[in-house]
Amino acid sequence: MKILSLISGVICGLFSSVLLAQDYSKYKVKPAVTQKVKPFNLNDVRLSEGSPFKHAMDINAKYLLELDADRLLHRWRKNAGLEPKAPLYKGWEETSSHMLGHYLSALVIQYAASGDKRFLDTANYVVDELATCQKERGTGYVGGIPNEDNIWKEVKAGNIRSAGFDLNGGWVPWYMLHKIWAGLIDAYLYTGNEKAKEVVVGMSDWAYQTFIAMPDSSFQKMMVAEFGGMNESLAQVYALTGNKKYLDLSYKFYHKSVMDPLSQRVDKLGGLHANTQIPKVLGAAMQYELTGNRREYDIADFFFNAVVNNHSYVNGGNSNYEWFNQAGKFENVLGSNTSETCNTYNMLKLDKYLFSWNPSAKLGDYYERALYNHILASQHPDNGTFCYYVALQSGKQKVYSTPFESFWCCVGTGIENHAKYAEAIYFKGNDASLYVNLFIASTLNWTEKKVVIKQETKYPKEETTFIKIDPEKPSKFMVNIRRPHWVKDNMQVFVNEKSVPVKTNPEGFISVDRTWKKGDVIKVFMPMQLYAESMPDAPNKIAAFYGPLLLAGMLGKEKPTALGVPVLLTENKPVADWIKPIDKKSLLFATASVGRPKDVQLKPFYEVYDERYRVYWDQFTGEEWVKKKAAYETELKTQGAIEARTIDVVRLGEQQSEKDHNLTGSNTGIGTNDERKFRDAPNGGWFSFEMKADPDNPVELIATYFGGERGTRAFDILVDEVKIYSENLKGEKPRQFVDHVYTIPPEQTKGKEKVVVKYKALPKNIAGGLYEIKLARQEK
Repeated sequence: MKILSLISGVICGLFSSVLLAQDYSKYKVKPAVTQKVKPFNLNDVRLSEGSPFKHAMDINAKYLLELDADRLLHRWRKNAGLEPKAPLYKGWEETSSHMLGHYLSALVIQYAASGDKRFLDTANYVVDELATCQKERGTGYVGGIPNEDNIWKEVKAGNIRSAGFDLNGGWVPWYMLHKIWAGLIDAYLYTGNEKAKEVVVGMSDWAYQTFIAMPDSSFQKMMVAEFGGMNESLAQVYALTGNKKYLDLSYKFYHKSVMDPLSQRVDKLGGLHANTQIPKVLGAAMQYELTGNRREYDIADFFFNAVVNNHSYVNGGNSNYEWFNQAGKFENVLGSNTSETCNTYNMLKLDKYLFSWNPSAKLGDYYERALYNHILASQHPDNGTFCYYVALQSGKQKVYSTPFESFWCCVGTGIENHAKYAEAIYFKGNDASLYVNLFIASTLNWTEKKVVIKQETKYPKEETTFIKIDPEKPSKFMVNIRRPHWVKDNMQVFVNEKSVPVKTNPEGFISVDRTWKKGDVIKVFMPMQLYAESMPDAPNKIAAFYGPLLLAGMLGKEKPTALGVPVLLTENKPVADWIKPIDKKSLLFATASVGRPKDVQLKPFYEVYDERYRVYWDQFTGEEWVKKKAAYETELKTQGAIEARTIDVVRLGEQQSEKDHNLTGSNTGIGTNDERKFRDAPNGGWFSFEMKADPDNPVELIATYFGGERGTRAFDILVDEVKIYSENLKGEKPRQFVDHVYTIPPEQTKGKEKVVVKYKALPKNIAGGLYEIKLARQEK
């Protein structure tokens, strides 16, 4: 079932009658905690033309209509014994089935955000197909995971095997199922589809019957493998049905090793896989809303603040190669795969939970930063494709998905991200007040008060927003306007062109309380200025902002040489002294006589695509640069030379890198040492992976180990099952990482585009730990 094109004009400005997931009218169990504010139903807010968010939503809507539901349903029908109606998509869809759940959520969100019935029709079709698959199975279960029946049979029996992301040979099966749980819940809450509720309740019954009696020790062992937000979805099913058994099962998904420290407000996040943890915390947040249990509040509140304050980059994203850094340590984790987009998708969800309990401008500031500088920045504005990571390493460029071959996790979250930009602009207080949280051109239909609010602005390209209030009849209520953290004392507010006092309330909002009449206009002037933020553990590494916008220095489309990435000789002067506007209307800036080897132009990071950039800058005084220049340039040259020879890299213990290189093995696992992941295999165990090769030139392997490893660390290294080296680690440098270089005989790679590298432990020994391995052309 493929809808081919977006017919212009169908997505209209009409407000349709649908439900929002945060609207508890469909819940039988009401919140046990006070929600001081609630978001408006998504169907009550419409983005205005000309907004970058409206453009992003429209191009995403076009992509949604180009996807073929039957191709995404392929394995779901096949696993139910039904004939698929269309071939399977390539990429992640060949080995996973996460995309269908995200697709279902995105369809109903886009329907709510636009009123376009085509999205509803497709969503209903997907639900009908899932109901058919569920009926055919007859167990309540429905899934699209390879070998799923055998996986669940073994797990239920207590035979649980996992090396981190696999579970009994399947790739994160609970994570896969969680996406369809969430999609079905969204389909019911946004559109009232009763069949979607029936299917998800049936799945929840299967899960309860299969796993509620599993011993906690086995359940904890199972949760070593990523399981998404199963605790959140099961808690939602409890809210939908009133049946406490689903809440009980949701608490079985309490992962003690992660959640216990958080409940005690202790940060042990460093070295954990970032997006494995955030959905667990979303589950705790949902449980807190339904029970009022203080432990779950502490988990959600502490985790959010720890991640934002100690584990996030300047764009609001977090993780390096998907893993959390040690608290406050960033300088050595600034790689090409920083800030996974899925993570921020989930952090914004957590932000909304916290905001509903205790609204604050600080929470709004984070939401704004992450929305502009990560989520909006992750979409290609011409074709709507998506970034998995948004790289912050200097000289890199954004890497985008392909329309029908990638289907990464961040494609799944991406199609939701760009459909729901309207959901956190406005909130209503439980005192009947209005909160204006984001400055995005949009129209709000406040049905309870019979008031239409229209926000007209070109923000962030201008410093003013106009909030036009149009009540059916005079209406008294308070309007609370977020005061951004970057605005100094010169913020101004006018009502009908008359200045009103700018007093910030304890929540960080400016309140205007009056009886509003048709045609009243609030004018908010937020003068933007340039400022810098330093990296916590590297004060001389800075990023530049203009108002809410992260600025990126443009380095051109060609890969720069190591010494072609400028440093700044700022003499520690304020940013406004050395960054000057070129075109303030388009927010184009340039450094002024401080760049070495040259000055550069800067523009908002969300507008950067198909070109290389620098976000974090090394700044020096002239005196510091004289002392450090030679060493700095030598290090860059060395790094650049190795990078130029490198054909492929595998980062062991990292989910995406291992999956991309088809890692397999026996008796193998992963661990963490000094913030870095590794993989090893004890007592005859082994692991192998595919690497790109050069069919025409001699190559070598460059393997990274910890220099303190010694003793029983003897293993063979094989290339396409031919041994090229027998290694025995001797603890040569106890306090640092070391690289060992292994020359591969030319005949082993001649004519080959790929090779399989295998690490095999000798009896009673351990292979590894291997942290990273490069396949590179030999130095000439």
